[in-house]
Amino acid sequence: MKYSNATNYALHTMVYLTTQQREKLVGVQELADMQRLSPTYLSKILTKLAKAGLIESTPGAKGGYKISRTKQDISFLDVIHAIEGETSLFDCTIHHEGCLIENVMREAEENMKSELQSKLLVDIAKEAEMNQKS
Repeated sequence: MKYSNATNYALHTMVYLTTQQREKLVGVQELADMQRLSPTYLSKILTKLAKAGLIESTPGAKGGYKISRTKQDISFLDVIHAIEGETSLFDCTIHHEGCLIENVMREAEENMKSELQSKLLVDIAKEAEMNQKS
């Protein structure tokens, strides 16, 4: 199982934005430079994050992006769903009632979702800030 590169960049972007002061806008160029990405590619990711209500976009020369929700309310799963969607990772190709394989895979997926929902970006951001001070 592998998430797309877009999810990787989205998570890094969101953690970075979480470390910023509440009202500070961060430009797409700064975010792209930080991850060595093209601003055009990152803009597509930022659009998905904005559509999911995780960030706000302010247009213009002094515009940029900032977290739109309370920082303590954003989980890894929120970001993953914004980029990857909410479809199941496993789809049994042999459709029959009570598929034991599908039951195992769904249970595992639910456990993973629960774990990712419990991991908050703000906790990672705090850890990153502490590592920078060391």
